[in-house]
Amino acid sequence: MRIPFFKKKPKKQQYTVAFYNVENLFDPRRNSKILDSDYTPTGIKKWTMERYQRKLKKLAKTMVQIGADGFPYPPAILGLAEAENNQVLKDLLETEPLEGLGYGFVHFDSPDERGIDTALMYRKKFFKVIHAEPLALMVDNAGGIRDTTRDILYVKGEFNKELIHMFINHWPSRREGDVATAYKRVAAAEEIIQRIDVIKQTEQDPNIMVMGDFNDDPSSESMQLLKNKGELFNPMERLHIPGSQGTSVYNMKWNLFDQILVSSSFFNFEKGTHSFDEAAIFKHKSLMEKKGKYKGTPYRTFVAHKYMGGYSDHFPVYAMFSYNS
Repeated sequence: MRIPFFKKKPKKQQYTVAFYNVENLFDPRRNSKILDSDYTPTGIKKWTMERYQRKLKKLAKTMVQIGADGFPYPPAILGLAEAENNQVLKDLLETEPLEGLGYGFVHFDSPDERGIDTALMYRKKFFKVIHAEPLALMVDNAGGIRDTTRDILYVKGEFNKELIHMFINHWPSRREGDVATAYKRVAAAEEIIQRIDVIKQTEQDPNIMVMGDFNDDPSSESMQLLKNKGELFNPMERLHIPGSQGTSVYNMKWNLFDQILVSSSFFNFEKGTHSFDEAAIFKHKSLMEKKGKYKGTPYRTFVAHKYMGGYSDHFPVYAMFSYNS
């Protein structure tokens, strides 16, 4: 996609927009409406209040640090995947050092059978929600039965008074195989493209951000479709090095499923707008395994049913934006 050229003005103030798959952030209470029995004190994972609170503290400490080296401010906007419910989000935002930073959140319960949903955290000082809704992803499994997968979270709001549209995603998994499930993720891409087209009917050159755990790499069919037909720029493409870099590891292979895409409107420098600066994977040493054959990979909370006490099986990703004043 061709990016328009504008003369760059001096940077005034930067903001971080991030995304983080927090790996099964369940509270320890049993919910009979979803399959969460493993994440209870008597479940196979022995998910106690102590372990839950320990995870909250680790996540909160990480979240305030996400951003470029030397950047001292916590993210203005942070998309999440694998949050169980409103309660875990409230508990997270009441955990130091997130407590007192003025974060709000948007969350809707999805039809996912395990009850893990997408959500959006935002600092009220910088972002105002105008409208939010869950977008149902209607895809069927091979047997013609609906796949009760996560909704796509759509949020329209004002980022420092500039109107933006955000889509927070956790696309269908590859559990039954990459090729066998690819059509589901293509359908998710098409849903977002359709929504972007609707926005463009009433707004000229709208500001679009699409972030999430897409369960596909930047080179996958679904992501290429989203980039090209959605007319989006994917800064994560250059970051994926299959042999040595990504956001998660499966069978000792790096994947970069966690991505942030933006519209070309973020490449202008007009007063009162945000300009895209850079994007990166947040790989703080605390988030990594320290030794053994998995050294350098995400320090997980669980490996199968074995409690490791780590943060997540994904690294966060982020994009930096400058506000043009």
